[in-house]
Amino acid sequence: MRIRKVVFPVAGLGTRFLPASKVVPKEMLPLIDKPLIQYAVEEAVDAGCDTLIFVTNRYKHSIADFYDKSYELEAKLEAAGKHELLDTVRNLLPKGVRAVFVTQPEALGLGHAVLCAKPVVGNEAFAVMLPDDMIWNRGHGALRQMVEIAEDRRASVIAVEDVPKEHTNRYGIVSAEPVTDALAKMRGVVEKPKPEAAPSTLAIVGRYVLDARIFDLLETTGAGSGGEIQLTDAIQTLLRERDVFAYRFTGRRFDCGNRLGMVQATVHLALEDPELHAPVVELMRERLARE
Repeated sequence: MRIRKVVFPVAGLGTRFLPASKVVPKEMLPLIDKPLIQYAVEEAVDAGCDTLIFVTNRYKHSIADFYDKSYELEAKLEAAGKHELLDTVRNLLPKGVRAVFVTQPEALGLGHAVLCAKPVVGNEAFAVMLPDDMIWNRGHGALRQMVEIAEDRRASVIAVEDVPKEHTNRYGIVSAEPVTDALAKMRGVVEKPKPEAAPSTLAIVGRYVLDARIFDLLETTGAGSGGEIQLTDAIQTLLRERDVFAYRFTGRRFDCGNRLGMVQATVHLALEDPELHAPVVELMRERLARE
């Protein structure tokens, strides 16, 4: 059960970031000096994935352009002797890693977006990553942690974290039976339940390692919450047939699907940067003193 392929559903309109997202997809908005999507890509490569499948819409070209070769830019950098920058541009994807782009013709939900990748994934286990959830840590990335568990147990693994009870209506919420402190066997999942109806406060976040059986289930899954084909509905059916584990990953998640999350992630990354740490701390001190 080697996980080689990862699906990035990136067809959304990013309306929370208008007017910027009118011309720049939210996945291409920068966190310091890299677009949001690149953090997810690097996490996938760290997990051993060599086929990156971007499920996009017909209007988003900049993601494909970002991972394509830029002859004019590379020539100018080489002529200027800026070899470090040249290496950065050339090595966005390591050798042996390929990017594949698939169009989602209609915005019919996350489950439908994942189903659009079936012709590329085929009949093998795969990962799904939502770039909006940027997960940072100093060790191995969250997806690599999950892949190791999935390969060891030959089962699907879903990333989860505890959320405030009043926020359960924002997530898929799972019920599960503990196996270890970090791992639990899933018994059920409900999409965006009201707090009083939530089975727990254990929320699914944007990392999945899934058995290929999920494609068959998605093909027969009708519209669910919000009138869309929900991935969680198919997972609910999958766990009746096969083991699915919920995993509390090591790392800190930033919800970059909203403005506050982007600000939090930017400040965090700036403070982790050796060159930016001191001036950013000083800037924050000055601002807080004025407040």
